[in-house]
Amino acid sequence: QVQLVESGGDLVQPGGSLRLSCAASGNIFRINDMVWYRQAPGKERELVAGITRGGNPNYADSVKGRFTIFRDNAKNIVYLQMNSLKPEDAARYYCNAIIGGVVYWGKGTLVTVSS
Repeated sequence: QVQLVESGGDLVQPGGSLRLSCAASGNIFRINDMVWYRQAPGKERELVAGITRGGNPNYADSVKGRFTIFRDNAKNIVYLQMNSLKPEDAARYYCNAIIGGVVYWGKGTLVTVSS
């Protein structure tokens, strides 16, 4: 069984920074793409950033230049460094990974951006 567990969510003021982590555990041979999504109340889940196993990132336009995704393949962890946070970044952030052809989701970590 594979589990994805996110952490790092918190209350932060506008302009502040947070680093989210997502750790994969269980019967893992190889993780390909790892992706961060977010969902705010009343809105659809949206892709924030993704990264290939080789380290190639892609970002939603709304976070380009502010967020950085990176991963540690040896530890099966993906990170999301979020800088210059805005109130519209507030959401529950979810980690997604495809492992052995199966899509796995974490339960999310809550990011609140408010003064």
